[in-house]
Amino acid sequence: MKSSRAYLNRIFEFVIEKAIFLAGILSIVFVFLIFLFLIKEGFSLFRTYSIFSFLFGTKWYPISSPPQFGIVPLLLGSVAVTLGAILIAVPLGIGSAIYIAEIAPRWLREILKATVEFLAAIPSIVLGFIGLVTLAPLVKKLFHLPTGLTALSGSIMLAFMAMPTIVSMMEDAFTAVPKSYREGALALGATRWEMIRRVLLPASASGMLAAIMLGIGRVIGETMAVLMITGNAARIPTGLTQPVRTMTATIAAEMGEAVQGGNHYFALFAIGIVLFIITFLINVTASFLVRSQRK
Repeated sequence: MKSSRAYLNRIFEFVIEKAIFLAGILSIVFVFLIFLFLIKEGFSLFRTYSIFSFLFGTKWYPISSPPQFGIVPLLLGSVAVTLGAILIAVPLGIGSAIYIAEIAPRWLREILKATVEFLAAIPSIVLGFIGLVTLAPLVKKLFHLPTGLTALSGSIMLAFMAMPTIVSMMEDAFTAVPKSYREGALALGATRWEMIRRVLLPASASGMLAAIMLGIGRVIGETMAVLMITGNAARIPTGLTQPVRTMTATIAAEMGEAVQGGNHYFALFAIGIVLFIITFLINVTASFLVRSQRK
């Protein structure tokens, strides 16, 4: 009886292992096929349009005569919104994670953690609408701007969207630090703040870095919120108080209007290639930095 049960367990484990392996292989294959599709469609633009003009052009006028597909304004718009969001989200995320993991009482910790995880489930279109009717008028009033639909509004809203990911992952990283590290620091006479600053933060640096990189990936790939509250002005930004247009918003706004098989259609796929490469480089950099920090 025991031998037959052990045999069934081995069969079950074998099936589960192979299923997990197959799922991993299929995910790689799907990503590779998506990249091939983007290349096939995006590179069709460069049969008639210079790749140099596409990558370094400063004007995005797809319906002008002749059309211009320079992505520099779109790229800088994405960078401005992303950097603004990270500058807001990272300090707040670190502080919130430290409070939840180290300072808040146990009953409050459970409530706060559940609330943070709930915020991650709110659809981006809902947050974009909230930002449109509340945040944008507030930014306009505070900074005396002609419009509140600016890169700053997009940065604030994207920071709010990235916070749940950053806080949740950082809190897990802080919790994973062995309790003996804290007890040793406190036993040597360190205050709680000194223990957090000199022991907890360095010991969880790899997890914090992973959380930040995932937050960047969450922000740079967002579409609907930035489409609604950044103003959608395809020009090179000189500050966060100006309207901008991101690469993701451009694809979402113009794909339905582009003639299939035309240069405008192919240019949007070429933007998709740039986004794919940027996201890939962020993930690779995060993996490399996390491994280096662990070593």
